[in-house]
Amino acid sequence: MAAKSTLDNVSDAFLEFWRERHLCTLTTVRQDGTPHVVPVGVTLDAGTATARVISSGTSHKVRQVRAAGPEGARVAVCQVDGRRWSTLEGRAVVRDDPESVADAERRYEQRYKTPRPNPRRVVIEISVTKVLGNL
Repeated sequence: MAAKSTLDNVSDAFLEFWRERHLCTLTTVRQDGTPHVVPVGVTLDAGTATARVISSGTSHKVRQVRAAGPEGARVAVCQVDGRRWSTLEGRAVVRDDPESVADAERRYEQRYKTPRPNPRRVVIEISVTKVLGNL
């Protein structure tokens, strides 16, 4: 699969890959320009080109996204399974309203498992602008 600017016209194999249970990584960029890469669970809503990561509001990744301001932080999420891999790039913002958090928790539960209770939970919401991969 070549790079695409949106999730329009992605293959069924791509969509299935993002429904399968895979550990992912989230890459953010520190103020000094170095990458910060952490393991996460990611859900993808291909219809709205939105990827979501649930996290504690006190995590380093959340603080980095918030520090980027209202325009959002440039981030990438990636998953790999043998020769199959996919990276989604885009702009991330933090959502902490109860409706967004509950929605993200439901999506996480469908792909992974019921998330543990966390009263500090927020959602890193990524507007996907680029898709790369080999599927």
